[in-house]
Amino acid sequence: MTYSGRVTVGGPADVHELKDLMITKIAVGPMDNNAYLLRCRATDEQVLIDAANDAEALLGTIGDDGIASVVTTHRHGDHWQALAAVVAATGARTLAGREDAEGIPVPTDVPVDDGDIVRVGRVELTARRLVGHTPGSIALVYDDPHGHPHVFTGDCLFPGGVGNTHKDPEAFASLIHDVETKIFDVLPDETWVYPGHGDDTTLGAERPHLPEWRARGW
Repeated sequence: MTYSGRVTVGGPADVHELKDLMITKIAVGPMDNNAYLLRCRATDEQVLIDAANDAEALLGTIGDDGIASVVTTHRHGDHWQALAAVVAATGARTLAGREDAEGIPVPTDVPVDDGDIVRVGRVELTARRLVGHTPGSIALVYDDPHGHPHVFTGDCLFPGGVGNTHKDPEAFASLIHDVETKIFDVLPDETWVYPGHGDDTTLGAERPHLPEWRARGW
């Protein structure tokens, strides 16, 4: 089956099979959060991005192999509702952006800064701090050596715009700046975007609309 990135709460996961990395996307919870299970194909080590909700569904997706760590993209509660239960069941390490760690009720074992490397077995992802939706939101960039990049954006970039900055002009200016300079300016149009809610997109699909987003202020 071809990966579409379209998932629904209670429905099946969708799996994006790359040469070195397996990406399983599942939707959970009342706010239709996306959670992503990354699996290194060389070592079978797994990492979960956002234990958002429904620990039972997430643990079922993780399976008997467990996970090495859970990365929380930002401190908003809908992205960590199942974190305590998943960590208790798996013994996984916890990672989050340094500036958001204090807002997450499960202690962060590894505070993440801009440019840090997050490893999934032999696969490396680069963390990019994107300030505006929250002070310590992070995106994770996988620069696939066999193809185009992939970026997990949390709530900082969606189809149709950047994340919610609650009509705060300063927060919006910060977020659009960081998304442009750390994502759009350095990654190609083919880059696949995995957001915290809803369908996937590509940078190429969104790039023409950046001036429109700036003009409207959200």
